[in-house]
Amino acid sequence: MLRFLARRTAGALVIILLISAITFFLFFALPSDPARMSCGKNCTADALAVIHKNLGLDQPVLLQYWHYMTGIFTGRDFSVGHCAAPCFGYSFSNQQPVWGTIVDRFPTTLSLTVGGAVVFLTVGVGFGMIAAAFQGRWIDKFFSSLSLVANSLQIYFVGILALAVFVTGLHWADNPAYYPITENPGKWFTGMLIPWLVLSIIFVANYTRMTRSQMVEQLSEDHVRTARAKGLDRRTVFFRYAWRGALAPIVTIFGIDLGSLFGGAIITEFTFSLHGLGRLAVDSVNQTDLPTLMAVMLISCTAIVLANIVVDAAYAFIDPRVRLA
Repeated sequence: MLRFLARRTAGALVIILLISAITFFLFFALPSDPARMSCGKNCTADALAVIHKNLGLDQPVLLQYWHYMTGIFTGRDFSVGHCAAPCFGYSFSNQQPVWGTIVDRFPTTLSLTVGGAVVFLTVGVGFGMIAAAFQGRWIDKFFSSLSLVANSLQIYFVGILALAVFVTGLHWADNPAYYPITENPGKWFTGMLIPWLVLSIIFVANYTRMTRSQMVEQLSEDHVRTARAKGLDRRTVFFRYAWRGALAPIVTIFGIDLGSLFGGAIITEFTFSLHGLGRLAVDSVNQTDLPTLMAVMLISCTAIVLANIVVDAAYAFIDPRVRLA
């Protein structure tokens, strides 16, 4: 098990390093001048010189990349001051350390994505198991039809509709907003409830259909029929034998869906005016704020890679054949 996790961790470090290199050279090794791109239309020679000095664009590209990567762990000195580790540089738009902005925005995105993942895993897998347990009956057809309808919906449409109905019309929910969980857990939950449900609606549909199909397949396997022949009750056969076999593919797909979940979080943050990393990335693109955009990309990719390591560990725990391999 430890050797398995060590291989996965080493591979993840290589992936993160490659992503950082590609991201850096994509923005700083282009023929166009990144400093002029960020300086704006009314750029002066003095302003352009300051940006060049801050970015170290007068140095070789490989040396620039080395300073950027070492600065993340050891910090860097800029003309505007010392940037303590982890240092991702200074924002072009407000001349503030990028890491401080990331720290302010990250809890919103973390709450949104983790809460959405909990909702669609719980509801989607639950609906799929119920549909499989009543295969061929009206409840199976109901959840299967509901998943097809939900899969055709879009976040921006469902979000606006939810605001109009549950917040403005019926007053059943508070206006979505982020409150730190450490300050007020109740307001944190009520403020994020509608964004969680809207973000997870498409994933709920996918996991309902996937769980149902996996459970139906497992219920027809030889080891399940053998367990029934031994006289085990239906609940034991369903959860101990069929559910264990259906869980591994679901965990695998969940690791892949984490990237899609972040993409959906960008749209959800705009729909409900939540100031998270997704909205920060879009604002950085509009303002050509390259240091902030690079930091968001690196942190997002690192979070996805780390989440996949956790999923791999869970997969190895569920399926002993992975550990033996």
